Parts: sequence; C-alpha cells; structure tokens
Amino acid sequence: MTDRKDIATPTRTKEILEKYGFSFKKSLGQNFIVEPNILTKIVQAAGLDKETNVIEVGPGIGALTEHLGRAAHQVMAFEIDDRLLPVLADTLSPYDNIKIVHSDILKANLPALVAENFSDEGRLMVVANLPYYITTPIIMHFLASEVKIDGLVIMMQKEVADRITAKPGTKAYGSLSIAIQYYMTAEVAFIVPKTVFMPQPNVDSAIIRLTRRAVPAVTVQNEVHFFKLVKGAFVQRRKTLWNNLLATYGKEPAVKEALEQALQVSGIDAKRRGETLTVAEFGKLSDAIYQFLSR
Repeated sequence: MTDRKDIATPTRTKEILEKYGFSFKKSLGQNFIVEPNILTKIVQAAGLDKETNVIEVGPGIGALTEHLGRAAHQVMAFEIDDRLLPVLADTLSPYDNIKIVHSDILKANLPALVAENFSDEGRLMVVANLPYYITTPIIMHFLASEVKIDGLVIMMQKEVADRITAKPGTKAYGSLSIAIQYYMTAEVAFIVPKTVFMPQPNVDSAIIRLTRRAVPAVTVQNEVHFFKLVKGAFVQRRKTLWNNLLATYGKEPAVKEALEQALQVSGIDAKRRGETLTVAEFGKLSDAIYQFLSR
C-alpha cells in the first residue's frame, strides 16, 4: 500500500489534475498540499494509530487522506465537490479502510454515518485541511454534535488559529476563543507556509490541535445563557462590559439593577472590557446574571 508515490508532490498532483482536467474552484476554498512532510507532521500531531478512527473534511485529491489511511484504523472523508469523486476513487483505490462520503458535512447525519462506517468504538479524531471560508462553522458543528469527538487536528488560516488559541487581554481573544476553549484545550501545533500549497494562498496556515476536556472549562447553570453573555460582551470590543451588557439584556430599571447586583456578587468591575475576562469569570458572571434576572 505504501510503495505508491505520495500524492502530495508537485509532479504527482499536476499529473492527477491534468489526467482529470480538474480546475480549482475558488468558491470551495480548494488549496492542495504538495509537501508530504507536512502531512506526516499532521498525522503525528493527531497521534493516530490503528485504534483510532478519523473523520476528514474536504479530502481534495486524497493527499492527506492516504496518510490518514496508512496510520489510522478507518477513515471517513466528506467531499462536497462531485468532480473529485472519480479522482478519489482512483488515487485512494489501494486503501480499503477509507470511505468517501459525497456530502456537505454541515448537512450530513453524522451520528448515523459514524455508526454505519466505523466498526468499533475506538478513539475518534477529526483531521482536516479545512476551507478557510467555512472553518469556524465546521468546528462548532463538530463540538455541538452528538458524536463524541475526542479531538480535532485541523489546518486553518493562521489568523483564525490565533483567535481560537488566544488568551484574555490579547487583541485576538474573543467569543470564538471562549466558545472553543470552553469544550477543548487549544494549541497551535505548527505553522504551515503558503509555499506548500497548489494554488498558493495569500496567507500562511496553522495546524491547530483541539483536545476535548473531560468536563467543560467552567461549570455553569445554563450553557445557552453563558454563550449569550459571551457573545454580547464582544459585540462592540471598544465598549465597556457595562455598555455591552445593556445592549444585550436591555436598559429597563429592573434589568439594570439585576446586572449591577450580578457584577457586584461576581466581583467584576463594570468598566472592564469583555476581552479582559477569563472563561471562569464569564462563568461566574453568567450564573449571577441568570439568577438575578430569574427572580
């Protein structure tokens, strides 16, 4: 299986594209990796072994997919572009542990497909080179899914990776950082230069490693309310927490009083900005507001 030449070289990639007359679609964010060493590092970052099942999104011509097939137990790859189905059937023909699903990952019945295609309940990882334009919705889709994903190792625009892994008090820190860090630990595994892609994107990429926490980063009374607060705190970054709270919850006297009491109980200064609050502080404030507004 491994004696075939890697797909991820400029020569082999060009051969495959010419054979099928394939042209890149900008609307699908198609950028193919043409450096096998990067793919080896991605597999290593994911810690894949023959006990691990993998979900991939956007396999392209199968460059990363074949590396996943070599390292993991079973691989299920979602490809939305029907032009790539015959290409993948050809390039991945040596691997009987890879299944291509022609579907939009955001519309697919993930629990049913996982049950149908993975024969055991081993570790489950998402490993993918995600299209830049839809990175965040795909990550949040996996986090909200009923399927228990143990971790995600994904390539994305470096700027988005910086936002996901950002710490409080930094410019990159925001509601996306908190939404993901609530469920997962997040770290940048390594940077990927734009020169290893065909066609070459305008920016560098990063491989990010997300590992599911045994329990969320903070225990809150109501998760929906917690995320409402977090989102509201960053609506206008330059404004104080107090101004954003009024914009989120309203300015009625009873509401203002409840917000004032919640801030006092939480020990959080209303003049602070949302970007200075830790996940734990958001949790404390969320519970206090929820309690005072429920009275």
